[in-house]
Amino acid sequence: MTTPFPFTAVVGQDDLRLALLLNAVSPAVGGVLVRGEKGTAKSTAVRALSALMPTLDVVSGCRFSCDPGSPDPGCPDGPHEPGAFETRAARMVELPVGASEDRLVGALDIERALSEGVKAFEPGLLADAHRGILYVDEVNLLHDHLVDLLLDAAAMGASYVEREGVSVRHAARFLLVGTMNPEEGELRPQLLDRFGLTVEVAASREPDQRVEVVRRRLAYDDDPAAFAARWAEEEAAVRARIVAARELLPSVRLGDGALRQIAATCAAFEVDGMRADIVMARTATALAAWAGRTDVLAEDVRQAALLALPHRRRRNPFDAPGLDEDKLDETLEEFGGSDDDDPDPDPGPDGPGGGGGQPEPDDDAPQGDGDTAARPEAGEGGQPQPSGAGEQSAVRASEPFRTKVLSVPGIGEGAAGRRSRARTEHGRTTGARRPRGALTKLHLAATVQAAAPHQRARGRSGPGLVVRRDDLRQATREGREGNLVLFVVDASGSMAARQRMSAVKGAVLSLLLDAYQRRDKVGLVTFRGTEADVALPPTSSVDAAAARLETLPTGGRTPLAAGLLRAHDVLRVERLRDPARRPLVVLVTDGRATGGPEPVALAGRAARLFAADGVASVVVDCESGPVRLGLAGQLAGELGGTAVTLDELRADSIAGLVKDVQRRAA
Repeated sequence: MTTPFPFTAVVGQDDLRLALLLNAVSPAVGGVLVRGEKGTAKSTAVRALSALMPTLDVVSGCRFSCDPGSPDPGCPDGPHEPGAFETRAARMVELPVGASEDRLVGALDIERALSEGVKAFEPGLLADAHRGILYVDEVNLLHDHLVDLLLDAAAMGASYVEREGVSVRHAARFLLVGTMNPEEGELRPQLLDRFGLTVEVAASREPDQRVEVVRRRLAYDDDPAAFAARWAEEEAAVRARIVAARELLPSVRLGDGALRQIAATCAAFEVDGMRADIVMARTATALAAWAGRTDVLAEDVRQAALLALPHRRRRNPFDAPGLDEDKLDETLEEFGGSDDDDPDPDPGPDGPGGGGGQPEPDDDAPQGDGDTAARPEAGEGGQPQPSGAGEQSAVRASEPFRTKVLSVPGIGEGAAGRRSRARTEHGRTTGARRPRGALTKLHLAATVQAAAPHQRARGRSGPGLVVRRDDLRQATREGREGNLVLFVVDASGSMAARQRMSAVKGAVLSLLLDAYQRRDKVGLVTFRGTEADVALPPTSSVDAAAARLETLPTGGRTPLAAGLLRAHDVLRVERLRDPARRPLVVLVTDGRATGGPEPVALAGRAARLFAADGVASVVVDCESGPVRLGLAGQLAGELGGTAVTLDELRADSIAGLVKDVQRRAA
């Protein structure tokens, strides 16, 4: 068995260690979401926590880790007789990103359930994690339906497996920890809210601290056992402190003054619902217990707010996480002076993460309120330059709006999402087929129909149906998939009028928001001057695309053909990486093409490459003014796609868009 890196040997990352320890003290806090760039010890710290968790008493032979003091009355391995139990370490179970639903919740043997009436259940990862830690690395890349199952189990403390009227339930209470790199995409806001605490981590910029990180890592790699032995005393001290804090936790008093501060803070930062208040209360109580106190102080409330609120106050994926600490301090001071005041509080014992109070400042952490995230301001005054002018500074996007649904025609088989029709594991049942591999979704009527003609030959004598493996039928389902939405944006001089480019950016930002909600991958190609650039290769990080869009300058000629050819090349490469994900090209332009010999003809030939490959496309026509040339519509015809104006793109417009890409398939 591999020796884990010691938790107390992790350099820095005080907030991360404190958040993990608070959940070890009080699992009711609700878990931790760790956000940060690669190489910041996220996974190392989480895996190291498992060695600090107190040991468990479990019923001997129970696959669901029942507590012998209060066994689950509905345990599938029950009922349990009092007596035999064993003591073991708490488990840390890792959920792979590519896991199946059956691997997560467990699998029921449908054939035995139908033919013998036996609930033959094979437990999944949720059962393994009961009373331990469930760790999901890259949780933002986990399929939505798995995240829903995972978080439902975390909220209810139980997992339910149902297959055609046969159901199994078992307890599933665990410490949920997720890690993610925001560059690879965000979690939906409602899922963010289900994590109790969140922590932003970044690599230190202090040379001495970085040297110490490398020194410890090299020492661990050379001899893990010897390195762990050097930290054994510190590990034992933290383990004992966790046990002591757990014992003290029921005695901690959360006074009315602290509750008023919690409620006022959540109201001041306009978080939705009441979960934030509850999580803050539990976190502040755990902080007091960790510090060895029986009273919750204002410093505990402040620290709880910094851990529990940043991810709950985001209104869309483009808001930067974080809290305005000045506003937080003002709110706590305004609602302070309560029965929780203590002129000389006991700071409690020292240890990793400290105990409550104001955290040390982090020079690398994002500062200020997320609503005031830095954006380049538009230049002041002046008239827009004519087509072909030099580069102009970036302008801000206009307010985003709800867009009409753009979809890819036909039925795909890509990753689960919410845009285009696809054959998926979840959705409405459309038919049945013989299972390929393990049976996951039984089509009961088709199974009975397949087995019925053979009952006499199989010697059926009782009321039960004699079912064999060959009779089983897998249900085929139709749902929605996520697509690759590739934005190709004209940033040339013909688009450079400030009000016009602001509207264009607002439209693209609106489509990016729609792509975020529909779980698409996105990419961004821009063209101006003499060439086209891949501003953002295909990624799940929609906010990264928004950031590139915000800083996009304009000016120069219109190399439309270059933009189309670059986009075609991006799709070719992406098709090799992710062949099941179908693309949708959104070309934002007024249709003009300038520069080089025969620019219009060259653009037409480039557009026909997309039509020949059957790539779905939409041209967002940005032409304005009383006289319109209709070039964007002609370009849409060459692409084999649909042209829409900026006004028609709005979901509330009277014009009936979506004539949709699907009209092409008619």
